[in-house]
Amino acid sequence: MSESFTHCVLPYDGVDDFLGGALPFLRDGADAGDRVLAVCGVAREVLLREALGPTADSVEFVEPGTWYTHPARTLADCLSDADDVAWRGRRLRVLGEPVVWAARPPLEVLEWQRAEAMVNIAFRGTGAAIMCPYSSSLPAGVVAAGRRTHPETVRGARSMANPLYMDPWAYSAQCDGEPLPPRPADADELEIDRPDLFWLRAYVTEYARRTPLPDEDLRRLLVAVTEVVTNALRHGAPPIVLRMWTEPSGADPALVCEVTDKGSWEPGSGYGLVPPRPSGTATGGRFGLWAVRLLCSIVQIRTGCDGSTVRLRLRLPAVPAAVNGV
Repeated sequence: MSESFTHCVLPYDGVDDFLGGALPFLRDGADAGDRVLAVCGVAREVLLREALGPTADSVEFVEPGTWYTHPARTLADCLSDADDVAWRGRRLRVLGEPVVWAARPPLEVLEWQRAEAMVNIAFRGTGAAIMCPYSSSLPAGVVAAGRRTHPETVRGARSMANPLYMDPWAYSAQCDGEPLPPRPADADELEIDRPDLFWLRAYVTEYARRTPLPDEDLRRLLVAVTEVVTNALRHGAPPIVLRMWTEPSGADPALVCEVTDKGSWEPGSGYGLVPPRPSGTATGGRFGLWAVRLLCSIVQIRTGCDGSTVRLRLRLPAVPAAVNGV
């Protein structure tokens, strides 16, 4: 693959700005024989099809709700596609607008923004081309983050270096700059003092059964907790404590599982933010923590001289409110 990886932001105020950047990007890909994807809603798809004419037949249109499902999983799937297309001597080209994820709960939005930054590390060597249109009508914080997570910015058919771009690792550290909210006083607590994980899994299962967590998500949680606790036993320092609680309030109810220990992580450990890569490609991260991010809705990590905390969140299905006392 001779092309270099590119990741650019397309800031736009209206339809003309959007088409001025998106159309050359898509047409160049179709002319080059790239695999071209446009992740957009129905209105944008109609607009692009009309403007592209016959070229639209070379573009795969993808519904945003099926693409932006989970930050780590979407990153992994897209990276796999890029590697597969590159292996076949072609280039993956993606136009992806963050309209859907920008309206999701704040913690999820933060992880999508972090994923935008990590793309710049994970996709090195793939030759892929990714353009992200950011409308000025998006929340101001989302637009500001977009200007910090893309190395290039686009105006029409012209691409230039983005002066506001931040190093991905520095941006990720900024995402973790706020301390975690305090755990509730009534959180369930289990101190772990032995490597036998049978009782750990039994404890997590028993607590999770009190919540509406689906069985498939419980299986994911058991694998994720096992990995995090094993990591603490191997590399952390006692006491190692597991705590669990639920956060039922608001539109994003969750089961929270937290593991703390008195150890600290080595600089450059990566926190499992970058997918492991095959030998000879861009550097990836540890599979274990990357797998944890694939398994859980949100993974929050804080580490320092006072110890380390890994907090896992799995979204709970909303329970319908009782009607007429039923």
